[in-house]
Amino acid sequence: MDASATPPPPQAKPVERLFPFVLRSRALIVGRDTIARSKSKLHFILITTDLSEASRKEILTQYSHYPVLQHYTSADLETFFKLKATKVIAFQKSGLAKSIYAELKEYRLNQPAPGSDSQKAPNPTPEPPSPVPASRPRKQPSPIPNKDTPRAGEASSHTPEPKQEG
Repeated sequence: MDASATPPPPQAKPVERLFPFVLRSRALIVGRDTIARSKSKLHFILITTDLSEASRKEILTQYSHYPVLQHYTSADLETFFKLKATKVIAFQKSGLAKSIYAELKEYRLNQPAPGSDSQKAPNPTPEPPSPVPASRPRKQPSPIPNKDTPRAGEASSHTPEPKQEG
């Protein structure tokens, strides 16, 4: 067998293969107003390459704590997501969004915010957990009173009857 008969290396699958699943899972957030109302749900924001420079700066300023990626054109978004004249979309937090972001992170425009997951350095000296004072005993649960047991602070109104022999 000669060396020319070896199969070519497998090609990387394009990230676009995941876009139909984004539509089905409803993980896509479209429109600046909707994105602004959904900040707690955002994983990352995708802006198109044909977005104006002023709008680009506005998005980068407004969403500095989120990854902002610039890739595709608005025509591409129309093809992938059936969205006309859309230049800004966002992805909700999900495993699917995480996978898409991992494949597109080379197009990120802004740097991770200090203290975010991607920039956290390992803490060389972890703080020990604060000990609970040993002198304080644990509170025992009180027994459930029945009708014959007086409650704390109450006098017993029930007096046992004397036994009669007979």
